[in-house]
Amino acid sequence: MAIPDHLTLEIVTPDRSIAHGKVDEVVVPGAEGSFGVLPGHTPLLSTLTVGEIEYRRGDERSYVAVSFGFAEVLPDRVTILAQIAEASDEIDVTRAEAAVKRARERLERPVAEMDYERARLSLLKSLVRLQVATRRGRH
Repeated sequence: MAIPDHLTLEIVTPDRSIAHGKVDEVVVPGAEGSFGVLPGHTPLLSTLTVGEIEYRRGDERSYVAVSFGFAEVLPDRVTILAQIAEASDEIDVTRAEAAVKRARERLERPVAEMDYERARLSLLKSLVRLQVATRRGRH
């Protein structure tokens, strides 16, 4: 069997499709660590963590912030089923910066009944969103 010359990437959430098209490479934030996918990759299924998906078409790179879900990798296709996903051009930097500030303040002044893990994940999601937003326009 010949190695395919591209991958078909699809990123979807329960609400909508974020990205769909042919790409040359994808980097996925797997729960066990980030991994890269090129055409012809061995099939695998991975859970996602909070992180950044990067994909490349030629010299053009795109970024998507994701939070949890699954990635299915086949030799010619990568399907991302994410609980939450936002492309870099959809993220409001001002709102993302405010969310980082709120999350840090919450963690600095914990209260007895605070869900620490939820607060930590909130900070992590906000930081990833801000990182992805600042990548817009840079390749």
